[in-house]
Amino acid sequence: MSAELARLSVPAIDIGPFLSCDAEGKTSVVEAVADACRNIGFLVIKNHGLPNDVLEAAFRESRAFFDLPQEAKDRARPDGPAKQRGYHGFASRGLANTLGVEAPPDLRESVFLGPVDDFRDHFRHIPEAELSYWPNTLPPEPDGTAAALIALYRGFEALSGDLLRIFALALEMPEDHFADKIDRHFSILSSHHYPALTEPPAPGQLRTGAHTDFGALTILAMTTERGGLEVLMPDGHWAGVVAEPGELVVNLGDMLARWTNDRWKSTLHRVANPPELEDAMSRRQSIGYFMHPNYDTSIECFPTCRDAGRDPLYPTITAGEHIAEKIAKSHSV
Repeated sequence: MSAELARLSVPAIDIGPFLSCDAEGKTSVVEAVADACRNIGFLVIKNHGLPNDVLEAAFRESRAFFDLPQEAKDRARPDGPAKQRGYHGFASRGLANTLGVEAPPDLRESVFLGPVDDFRDHFRHIPEAELSYWPNTLPPEPDGTAAALIALYRGFEALSGDLLRIFALALEMPEDHFADKIDRHFSILSSHHYPALTEPPAPGQLRTGAHTDFGALTILAMTTERGGLEVLMPDGHWAGVVAEPGELVVNLGDMLARWTNDRWKSTLHRVANPPELEDAMSRRQSIGYFMHPNYDTSIECFPTCRDAGRDPLYPTITAGEHIAEKIAKSHSV
């Protein structure tokens, strides 16, 4: 599918008028976002307020890390039991497994960051929460990599709060509905590297297998090399997602599908293989921010999304319990 057609399928929305508090523009943004969330669960945003130099530094510094010898990268492996911290080697995880699909591991290597703020004392009464707030294992080299990733984490953290204000209004709830549900969040930032390959992949092995995201929402920045993000459209075809310079991709996760009783979509997506995997130009990067609300936040159907006389589609679960189940499956490779 051409880039032009893909952009028609996944809408690009200027959220600047919302952030600038322009009354008429704010309403227009909310309506456009609501349509995208109902119809596909993916959108591209621009004028989002995240400084471009922060993004560029994170890409530059994390690429320098991925260029290190394997022995040096291995020094950034997590030194504790938390499964989404530090460096994870090539083909060590498989996201298709989170949907119960037996598939080869994904063709990528990654660095993960959890919360920058330390909320462990607040959740001492919930022993299971300890892993969600485990300290980060930051890359010790090259100089500047850790700082660049933390700066981007902070930028995504602020932007996710703005997006949730838009989402709240789109769901006919007060604008600050999510404020007390994200003040001790355990969101994850992940920098992914998809190298050119030196040998053919296994049958059915992709850069990232088809999956839905675990949390409330995802914000994604990505490079433009061939073999990129694809979304399963309502008519059943896979469409490539294109973001222009300065734009970010946003998609809904499973929590928002549960919160909205499936009125909003948590859509299957994958990272496809390029036609020539061994081509050095197929090397690709992406950096995503996966918004996970406070560990003890209840994920149950919003009143504005209840169907009269019917039980919600999903049982109530906490955010922490939901994410723990998904992460355990992603490591079943």
